Amino acid sequence: METPILKWGLIILIPLLCLLLYKLILRVFFGVIIVPEDKIGLVKKKFVLVGKQSLPEGRIIATNGEAGFQAQTLAPGVYFWKWYWQYQITFQDFTVVPTGKIGLVLARDGVELETGAILGRKVPCDSFQDAEAFLKNGGRKGRQTAIITPGSFRINTFLFDVEITDMVSVPDNAVGIVTTLEGRPLDEGQIAGKIIGDHNKFQDVDLFLNNGGYKGLQEQVILAGAYFLNPWFVKVEMVKMTEIPIGYVGVVISYVGNEGVDLSGTEFKHGNIVAKGSKGVWAEPLGPGKYPVNIYILKVELVPTTNLVLNWASARSEAHQLDKNLSTITVRSKDGFPFNLDVAQIIHIPTNEAPKVIARFGNMVNLVSQVLEPTIGNYFRNSAQDSDVIAFLGSRKERQESAKAHIGKVLEQYNVFGVDTLIGDIVPPESLMKTLTDRKLAEEQKVTYETQRKAQETRQSLEKETAIAEIQKDIVKADQGVVIAERIADASVKKATGDANSVRLQANAEADRLKLLASGEAEKTRLLAKAEAEKIEWLAKADAEKISLTGNAEAEKTLAIGKSSAESYKLAVEAMGGDNFTQLKVMEAIGAQHIRIMPDVLIGGGEGGSPINGLLGLQLLEQLRKKAKEE
Repeated sequence: METPILKWGLIILIPLLCLLLYKLILRVFFGVIIVPEDKIGLVKKKFVLVGKQSLPEGRIIATNGEAGFQAQTLAPGVYFWKWYWQYQITFQDFTVVPTGKIGLVLARDGVELETGAILGRKVPCDSFQDAEAFLKNGGRKGRQTAIITPGSFRINTFLFDVEITDMVSVPDNAVGIVTTLEGRPLDEGQIAGKIIGDHNKFQDVDLFLNNGGYKGLQEQVILAGAYFLNPWFVKVEMVKMTEIPIGYVGVVISYVGNEGVDLSGTEFKHGNIVAKGSKGVWAEPLGPGKYPVNIYILKVELVPTTNLVLNWASARSEAHQLDKNLSTITVRSKDGFPFNLDVAQIIHIPTNEAPKVIARFGNMVNLVSQVLEPTIGNYFRNSAQDSDVIAFLGSRKERQESAKAHIGKVLEQYNVFGVDTLIGDIVPPESLMKTLTDRKLAEEQKVTYETQRKAQETRQSLEKETAIAEIQKDIVKADQGVVIAERIADASVKKATGDANSVRLQANAEADRLKLLASGEAEKTRLLAKAEAEKIEWLAKADAEKISLTGNAEAEKTLAIGKSSAESYKLAVEAMGGDNFTQLKVMEAIGAQHIRIMPDVLIGGGEGGSPINGLLGLQLLEQLRKKAKEE
């Protein structure tokens, strides 16, 4: 009996155990490894049964079946004959590079880097997913030039370390200045590497190096955008774009390039003007706008091409600030008086002359300090020594025109056009001004007195004529009074005549009005009386007819009621008998008149009763009546 039970128990138990422990059974007996779909298998071989046992000198990753960390990984799937006593399988998540990031790769194994190199060059290895190909194709140990772009990758972390970092983003209106950390050394005398093509804005490091790219500062810049740049290879500095405002040009001074041919001509002896792209001052300036200038190899000097005003005045300076160090000019006159004067100089630099100005002076500040300031100051100092203060003040216009001509001629030698020279405030010495003021006041007083004398004479003549005019006014007034009186008398006569006519017309109109009113009132009274009489007549007729009709109706009503009552009594007598009918009518009369036949309380002395009982009953009845009234 026990044998069949055991048999069936084994039949059921063995498949159940196989189902529950299938992974263990497959792993132990068949060496099966199941790699999940979101992982890879990193293989470590514990020993080798047949073949080479140890790795070559200096290697840590096996590519030919040696014991140790294996280059080949297990992709998601099922693998046999990976016995647990010979292989250790570690499941590793995919390496994920998020959007906007890049992966920097560091190789733990490979060929040693070349002397002087800091990065391992790119080799075919499927974006570092094929570690065996990396090692067999000569991949180098250390940091790699190639990067991993956003995505998921099956990376063997026994061989590679991946560092996630941000992409390089250059914002709008900015320029990325690039410095490379790998490449050929710069040529002697150069400060930046020449532009190398076909490397996709430094994103393909190997193409840059293969094409002979230089190490260090680069002439080429990168513009706004996002770039897959390896920070182990390049450093990027963000600077603003160079802006040249309207009314200016930008003269470019280049520190790199070939030695260009001088385009300034034989007469210009103050530096070379070269073509664009050569080292030196470029002959073609930049117009208004924004430019992606590498500020470490190119310098842009702004030169105003509109009229430029410079003030020699201590309390005034223009927005360009080129005259901030200029002050009021102090001069000394021929008679030894020092005085101050403010001067404004207007200049213009043509666009085609701007490079020569920069080649000569370096910048606009030097032009002002080295040419304009001494030229204008010395001219006015020399001019003041030829004249006294009073004469200088009196000849201001002529001296201004002379200064314009002289200074304009001097500025032409420096490729600058003098538009105008303007003399502002002239401030003579205070003591001299007091003397001049007193003298002027005395002269003005003399003129004032003479003017007052003439005014008095004129006033006397005026008063005489005024008196005559006043008398003449009275004569004219009297004549006009006579005329006015005559006119007033005529007007009074005409007014009286008009008033009489007006009274007469008003009296006639009033009489006619009264007649019409009396006639109207009489007619109104007659019509009202007639209407009232007719009204009374009709009302009388209506009342008579009403009384007649009402009397007839009442008579008919009384007759009908009498007939009905007689007929009713006759029938009742016949039905009840005469005596009974009489008693009934008597009782109805007693009930209708509320006549009391019996007293409310009857006090008797019969058996079982007493007067006290009657009084108590009377009191009880009184209480009940009060209660009924209250309710």
